Amino acid sequence: MEAPRQMRHALEFFRKSTPALREPAAEDGAEIWELVRACKPLDENSMYCNLIQCDHFRETCVVAEIDGEIAGWVSAYVLPDDPETLFVWQVAVSEKARGAGLGSLMLNGLLRRDACKNIKRLQTTITQENRASWGLFHTFAANRSATLRSQPYFTQARHFRDRQSTEHMVTIDFSEAPGRAA
Repeated sequence: MEAPRQMRHALEFFRKSTPALREPAAEDGAEIWELVRACKPLDENSMYCNLIQCDHFRETCVVAEIDGEIAGWVSAYVLPDDPETLFVWQVAVSEKARGAGLGSLMLNGLLRRDACKNIKRLQTTITQENRASWGLFHTFAANRSATLRSQPYFTQARHFRDRQSTEHMVTIDFSEAPGRAA
C-alpha cells in the first residue's frame, strides 16, 4: 500500500534560499576567482588579486552565499583621493543565481555598511557590449532615483592598444537623488 502524499502549498515550489551577504575572508579568494572566471565577459584577475581584495578591501567587498556556496561577489573600494566615491571593480553572479536581483541586493547591502556611510556616488567602468552590467547599474540607479552618467574613460586605442574594448566610466550620483538613498 502506498503512503499518502503530503499536500504542499503551491508557493513552496517557488521558494528559494535567501542569500546571505557577508564580508569576504582570504579563504574565499580561490572560490571567488572561479566564480569570476565563469562569468564572461568579466575580466579575470589573478587569484592573488582576489585574495588581496578579500583581505585588504573586505569592508567594501561583498560575498553572497546561497546554501553555503558563493553565488555572488562585489569587489569595490573607496577612492583614495575622494572618500565620497565608491568604485565598484566587479560584480559577479553565478549562472544559477541570475535574474533574481542579487547584484542590486549586494550593492545595496554594501552601501549600508559603516565603511560606506559617507558615500555620495558610485562609479564603475563597463564596456559597451556588457549588457548585463549596463542593465544592473541602470536599474540600480533608477531604484534609488539617482542620476546615471557615462563617458568613455579607458579607450580601446589609447589605453588598451586595441586589445580590449573601451571602458566607459559610469557615475551614479546619490547626492542628486530625492531624500538621498544611501
